[in-house]
Amino acid sequence: MSSEVAQGLWKDWRLHALVLLIVIVTEAIGTFSFSIGPGVVLLLPMLYALIIGLILYFTPVVKEKQSKNAEPIIVLGVALLLAKIGVIIGPSLPQIIEAGPALLLQELGNLGTIFLALPVAIWLGLKRESIGMTHSVAREPNVGLIMDKYGISSPEGRGVMAVYIFGTVFGAVFMGLIAGFLATLTPLDPLSFAMASGIGSGSMMAAASGSLIAAFPEMETQIVAFAGASNLLSLSTGLYISIFIGLPLTEKMYALMTRRRNRKNPEVAEDEEKVITK
Repeated sequence: MSSEVAQGLWKDWRLHALVLLIVIVTEAIGTFSFSIGPGVVLLLPMLYALIIGLILYFTPVVKEKQSKNAEPIIVLGVALLLAKIGVIIGPSLPQIIEAGPALLLQELGNLGTIFLALPVAIWLGLKRESIGMTHSVAREPNVGLIMDKYGISSPEGRGVMAVYIFGTVFGAVFMGLIAGFLATLTPLDPLSFAMASGIGSGSMMAAASGSLIAAFPEMETQIVAFAGASNLLSLSTGLYISIFIGLPLTEKMYALMTRRRNRKNPEVAEDEEKVITK
């Protein structure tokens, strides 16, 4: 980023004023939760901010200049989140070791998105966007990884941001409902669902653990402890799982699954090769 462009970003007072206004409004609204059967739906300020920002984008208040300037600032915001995660990892190593093999191995469960979602994405006709969409659960560390390797404007970048936004809007609602219903309708231990709720997202963990606590109030302390430890592990190890296993595995599976399609459409294969080598 050139110095002129950087100065232009910070001098865009309209963009910063809008962001500040959205933050003030959403924080003033606060958090709301309500129950649907054994499930709990949690509505957080981040959800309101996303919806308000989306609405403003289609009004004269936000011009093309603000939408362009916001793009690189997203990268800076993700970088700050990754720095925070890095600070968490060091002091938390003793807790991670004490958590035991069950919690340590639960992060491998996030690789299920590759085997379940990637074939569906390719079947639906998605191209390299499917790599960003399915290599992980697409939370902040994964967004940072894809941005660093491919760039925010790449097909992979668009894919991971699409799932990140979708997860922000529907993730907490889905986790809150599914955790409560499954914990009460299946014979599995509620603590197993507490462990499963820690996927690296604070809002999703809070929604899922809230449902479990509502269904099993006598286990509140244990549920909070297991969910917190699980979420901490996902934040600490999830990025490394994505770097060394998730993303390379997704790339390999994508190449294998699209080999036949690329043989039939040489132009598509050539375009994708350009994206890879760019």
